[in-house]
Amino acid sequence: MDDAALLRHSAHIFLPEMDVEGVLRLARARVLIVGLGGLGSVVALYLTRAGVGELVLADPDTVALSNLPRQILYADRHVGQAKTDAARETLTALGAADLRLVPERLLGVRLAEEVARVDLVCDASDNFTTRFAINDACVKAGIPLVSAAVIRLVGQLLVVHPSEAAAGCYRCLYPEGGEDAESCAQRGVLGPVAGALATLQAAEALKVLAGIPTPLTRDLWVFDDKTMESRRIRRHRDPHCPVCKASP
Repeated sequence: MDDAALLRHSAHIFLPEMDVEGVLRLARARVLIVGLGGLGSVVALYLTRAGVGELVLADPDTVALSNLPRQILYADRHVGQAKTDAARETLTALGAADLRLVPERLLGVRLAEEVARVDLVCDASDNFTTRFAINDACVKAGIPLVSAAVIRLVGQLLVVHPSEAAAGCYRCLYPEGGEDAESCAQRGVLGPVAGALATLQAAEALKVLAGIPTPLTRDLWVFDDKTMESRRIRRHRDPHCPVCKASP
């Protein structure tokens, strides 16, 4: 690590939980971010600024005018562009070390391939179908997953980690049904609430990558901005979970 890097990351280096070794671990890490909306925008910014070595950015959509109040990677000039291309422009200007773009909806074999190539996955998607698929791929591959979701003024956050098998996975919390959750466009979301959840999602990702323990490998954290209340709920593996029971 040269003098410029030491200065750039000095605030992290001064943290006893992080130190130089933690910063070096971030520099060697590869992270897949699925979804570049209100959550993924902020996660990508913070992971770039923290010096994560490679970011794989996956999103099939283009930037819409209605995205701009909460999807802070983008500006008016990006409307109509692929989100992955617009994200690359912004993150490259901020010093992103290595970016790989996946302008498609990852499911099935393609999702499994991308998950197997990284050290951690951030689920910043906006529907249950994708969340279940990401969870399944991560559990099967033994890759840590940091999952966040937000709707209206409520958000939730959890970490599915192979070292905490007793806590179960995302599918243990939510039995799969035939319906998908409505999107932010259909139900609305307060932009800063998405930003707050995404900031904490990025923090959890950095903690996992740096080897800093977090209770969210065992708990679900729920935050309600309307009442300014939050709570942690202990998670337990579902013995009938079709993913967990098939994993080691």
